Amino acid sequence: MGSAPSPLVNLLPIILIFVIFYFLLIRPQKKQQDLHKKMISSLKKNDEVITAGGIHGTIMNVKDNTVTLKVDDNVKVEVQKSSIATMKRKASE
Repeated sequence: MGSAPSPLVNLLPIILIFVIFYFLLIRPQKKQQDLHKKMISSLKKNDEVITAGGIHGTIMNVKDNTVTLKVDDNVKVEVQKSSIATMKRKASE
């Protein structure tokens, strides 16, 4: 009669799937989160940013958890730092 395959051979496809998920999904997502945290911590006055809601503005004031954006003349909006999606470009100094 045939011998039963070892338990390790039965678990090998599942282990392989987890390894693939790690390298294709988990690792790149963690790298993106780290880059976003670094960008958030380096925000300073006069940086031009885009929020997650699509608001384009220039940073006027940076606080612990919020930033004040100048959206237009005499229009300022205070938003959470975490809602800043990207920096358009650094203002020339």
